[in-house]
Amino acid sequence: MKDKLIETIVEAISDKKGQNIVSLDLSGIDGAITGAFVICNADSTTQVSAIANGIEEKVREQLGDKPWRVEGLTNSVWVAMDYVDVMVHIFQTELRDFYKLDELWADAPTTRYEDK
Repeated sequence: MKDKLIETIVEAISDKKGQNIVSLDLSGIDGAITGAFVICNADSTTQVSAIANGIEEKVREQLGDKPWRVEGLTNSVWVAMDYVDVMVHIFQTELRDFYKLDELWADAPTTRYEDK
């Protein structure tokens, strides 16, 4: 289920022109709060919101699942979506460069997806 969820999330991000999409497999890391992260960025708060809404819609339509919790939609500079087994982080580009979440979990196996 986790792999299908990641695949659906990545498709939804691509549909909304999200950039630099990566997934990190955290399942082998002690103390990880989830099984995987999916991370992307966008150049505007409008696009960050559109990506989050697109993910929620596509996952609900294709898998019948909804996020347990969504944070950050108020200002849409960093939206975190918790699907329990998968956490999605949608950053505005400058914030992703600042927080370097990918580097914090550098031990995790990483999959990079082509930007459309």
